[in-house]
Amino acid sequence: MLADTAPRDVALGLYVHVPFCAKRCAYCAFNTAPLEEGAMARYLGALRREIDLLAEAPWAGDVVLATIFLGGGTPSLLPPDDLAALLAAVRTAFRVAADAEVTVECNPESVTRPRLEAYRAAGVARLSRGDQSLDDAMLRRLGRLPGRAEARGAFGAAREAGFGNVSVDVMYGLPGLEPAAWTRTITTVLDWEPEHLSAYGLTLDPGSLWGARGVEGLPSEEAQVDQYWTLARMAAARGYEHYEISNYARPGFRSRHNQTYWRAGEYLACGPGGCGFVGDVRYGNAKPLARYCADLESGRLPIEVFERLTARERLAERLILGLRTADGVPTAWLAERVAGDAALRRRIGPWEDAGLLVEANGRVRLSEAGFLLSDALFVELL
Repeated sequence: MLADTAPRDVALGLYVHVPFCAKRCAYCAFNTAPLEEGAMARYLGALRREIDLLAEAPWAGDVVLATIFLGGGTPSLLPPDDLAALLAAVRTAFRVAADAEVTVECNPESVTRPRLEAYRAAGVARLSRGDQSLDDAMLRRLGRLPGRAEARGAFGAAREAGFGNVSVDVMYGLPGLEPAAWTRTITTVLDWEPEHLSAYGLTLDPGSLWGARGVEGLPSEEAQVDQYWTLARMAAARGYEHYEISNYARPGFRSRHNQTYWRAGEYLACGPGGCGFVGDVRYGNAKPLARYCADLESGRLPIEVFERLTARERLAERLILGLRTADGVPTAWLAERVAGDAALRRRIGPWEDAGLLVEANGRVRLSEAGFLLSDALFVELL
């Protein structure tokens, strides 16, 4: 299937899904797998085969990987030698830009200074830490393994290992999250001075434990809005740019890989459940680890689902993804979407009148307040 489509761009991203977790968190709906004996070795063998098969596409020699992102799961469970071998395999199979942004997601309990030093020596330039909370009671409720002290120690280990580009993830809208506790978490994280900060509101996805069973103590919508504004104002006061609905960065430290997604760029994907987008094709790998490995051991790519986007779907996707960012999209894109659709034009009008959708210098974007209500607009644009 990938042999029949060609990328529109020369520069692509690469996402590698590492599914293993020491423990599954209560809110998590990502594709994960327990780290059982022999599972890592089988996975890495399959992953190497997948990289080689992707490199057999007729256009593979014409592209350059500008970003590589190892997500999960818990990629920091990868032993340093295995991570180094993985990155070496990617560089053998594809051209990788000299300044490629190579990111590894890390959980605080799974990293040490020696491990991080080895990651850096292997070519990792950026760490994305899944802290979520710095309140010990909340961490236990989430099913997270580390505590506040371990999280701070792990951040210090990253700095000692030489990492100058570190992102920290936090969550709001958590059950029982009090305003004072949220403020303490944000204050502490900002005091660490990470280059990047991601903040996600809790969603009860069906694939998560909480999504299936429910959870008590969820804050009201008003409380969640207050938590959003608390973070936005505190981050701005510390010099962070709110450049995407859920992401903040110091100048020059936006996530290049994630911007590929938001700019509707193209990217390859490896690993169980990994999703890629090339040309006009979106595809997804088999999610179960055993099936993923079996497909590759049989010599075939583990692609399980794919679709070709129509021109209308492509336009809607570019609009929705672009409007997630502070940069917005060209005004002409929105004009093309509403052309001939008087009803949609009328529904968008109130957004402009309320200052939620702003046009300037040939681009249209959501305001800070507009970010909060973005889902309602995105439904209209679909």
